[in-house]
Amino acid sequence: MVASGSGPAFGERVEYGPDDVCYRHPRVHSFTLCQRCGRTICPECQVVSAVGVLCPECTKQTQPSTAKRAARASRVTGRRIAASDTPVTYGIMIACAVVFVLQLITSYFGADEVTRALWYAPLYSLPADVLPADMGFEPWRMFTAMFTHSTGFIFHILFNMYALWLFGRNLEQMIGRVTYLVLYLFAGVGGSLGVMYWAYVSPETINVPTVGASGAIFGVLAATLVAFRAARVNVTSLAVLLAINVGIGFLPGTNISWQAHLGGMIVGAATMGVLLATRGPRRRTARIAALVAIGVVLAGLACGYLVVMPAIF
Repeated sequence: MVASGSGPAFGERVEYGPDDVCYRHPRVHSFTLCQRCGRTICPECQVVSAVGVLCPECTKQTQPSTAKRAARASRVTGRRIAASDTPVTYGIMIACAVVFVLQLITSYFGADEVTRALWYAPLYSLPADVLPADMGFEPWRMFTAMFTHSTGFIFHILFNMYALWLFGRNLEQMIGRVTYLVLYLFAGVGGSLGVMYWAYVSPETINVPTVGASGAIFGVLAATLVAFRAARVNVTSLAVLLAINVGIGFLPGTNISWQAHLGGMIVGAATMGVLLATRGPRRRTARIAALVAIGVVLAGLACGYLVVMPAIF
């Protein structure tokens, strides 16, 4: 049965009771209750959800915390990167960006702790018994330096990341994820070796720190040049780009480590040459053995200071 006119329908209360007011707005009447806590809420406070109408407090309780949302976002981003065609390239770019932000933060407060903890100088490759008391034998800096950049020159990281995005993705698709990562790390170590062995020529540079992924980036560019040349692709523009950027490092006052560029290029090109010589599914074992051999050679070269130290010592 339905009442006629505009009066209340059967089963409804005719008028508001003393408790039929919003718990957040005591002067606003309402018959709507929160589906979770049962408190009365007015239209302004109502939040429609999948389980019904909720009050603002219950809505906050049902939502994940900031930490959980951040963790979920990072997992989703990680899955998307892993599902892409070039996850290694994007992973390296993200790592460099994160390190750069940390460098900026510590640099803003005048500490530069992140940069100092990750940069490389040939001094860190010396035997521990000849190092100053406040330093140690830290050869891992040959790797960490390739994820740092100069905070005083924003175009340093911008150029490196653009070059990596432009050429790294193609190279990763061409040779595969694992092989590409190995080549990148080899080239980065090659850049550090270039800086390290220059101390034999110019001993005063043994305590000059170096930052930047430039050695690894130039190794990627050189490897791309070798691969394209083997495929009979016109590499003139890439060769000119490499020559210009290497030449800039020799200009006085540029404060660019051309030694890292040269070392990365040599190792990157050599690694790609080995990969081309052992390409094909039937030569997989030979390819793995060749990469291991290159790694052993680089490790041996990294121990050069343990055998013959620069003239300054």
